[in-house]
Amino acid sequence: MIERIQVKPTIADIDLLVYHLSPEEREILERIFHIRKVTGCLEHPETMHPWLQKQFGSIEAITCQDVVKITNLVTWEGSLFNRLRASRPIDVKARLGVEALVIDEQPDDPLNEPRKHTPEDLFGRVEGKHSITASNVAKYDALHGIVVFDHHNPLAFTREGVADFIDTGWAWAQKAHAHEPKARYFFFMWNCLWKAGATLHHGHAQVMLSQDIHYARIEALRRAALDYQKKYGCSYFDDLYEAHCFLNCGLEKDGVRVMAYLAPVKDKEVMLLAPGLSPAFKDTLYEVLAAFRDRMLVTSFNLGLVTPPLGPTEESWEGFPVLARVVDRGDPRASASDIGSMELYASSVISSDPLEVARILQEVLAGGETSGQEKQQGQP
Repeated sequence: MIERIQVKPTIADIDLLVYHLSPEEREILERIFHIRKVTGCLEHPETMHPWLQKQFGSIEAITCQDVVKITNLVTWEGSLFNRLRASRPIDVKARLGVEALVIDEQPDDPLNEPRKHTPEDLFGRVEGKHSITASNVAKYDALHGIVVFDHHNPLAFTREGVADFIDTGWAWAQKAHAHEPKARYFFFMWNCLWKAGATLHHGHAQVMLSQDIHYARIEALRRAALDYQKKYGCSYFDDLYEAHCFLNCGLEKDGVRVMAYLAPVKDKEVMLLAPGLSPAFKDTLYEVLAAFRDRMLVTSFNLGLVTPPLGPTEESWEGFPVLARVVDRGDPRASASDIGSMELYASSVISSDPLEVARILQEVLAGGETSGQEKQQGQP
């Protein structure tokens, strides 16, 4: 008897996955996403064959290439996937090499002693178990602070630490709002290492509280979600999650919805939705970050976290969840940028496969894996 080998679908198979959806599922999916697969062919001289064989595994692989184009019709985010880019192997040595670079503390790093070498906000500092706030020297906005981690290596985060960073940032927002009640639009961001925009190696996040209107992309998302609600009579965020589940890219844990986003701004983007900043949300966010670090060997990432406003507003935020997005920024040792004119002015070019990211997240979140960092540091 011959066993049938089950082949895991990739982003290149998305047209087949859509084909097998029910009419009701396809209707929801196509409200949000425009999906198209095209083929680009080329001719190559024989002199290139040895290099092509070594680089891509076969000559046939590059002769005709399938490109998947996905556009979010609600938010107008778009991504281009090519299976040749999505199937490139991860360099394990790159992860280890980057950690070796950041473990050595810089003697002139002001974040090593934040009370002595960083300014504080007019309303003072907020101190958590594993972090402390400071006022940002070069501000993005009138209320702009940083959450300084108690350890230098930003990749040494733990479950308890991630929860503390968010709690400290949220407590800062409460104090900032009490200091300036008109400021009510909160944004938390973590740029991990220089490839993601950090100017210091030392682990830190940033917090902001804006007046009058939320930051542009968040406000655009709010308006797009309300327009969707008016047009279809249902929640954009609910349908977005369902659409990802139809294609095996969505899962839920303890009321937190997790998606390997189908129109990522850059590689491996994951989106989390929750009703509030609950312990379950912070715990799931940690597990996603740990999966990035320990399973996908990501060393540099951007995390953005947004909540509904802290106070009443004239505009409606009905149905808007607590939302976090995390994205891989590539090898920090690489000199080339991962963002170019396509990302700035057209659609993002993606080198990862959302279906593979979703499989890893499913294993981690469903299996309750303990990360290597937790094992080393004895965290529960």
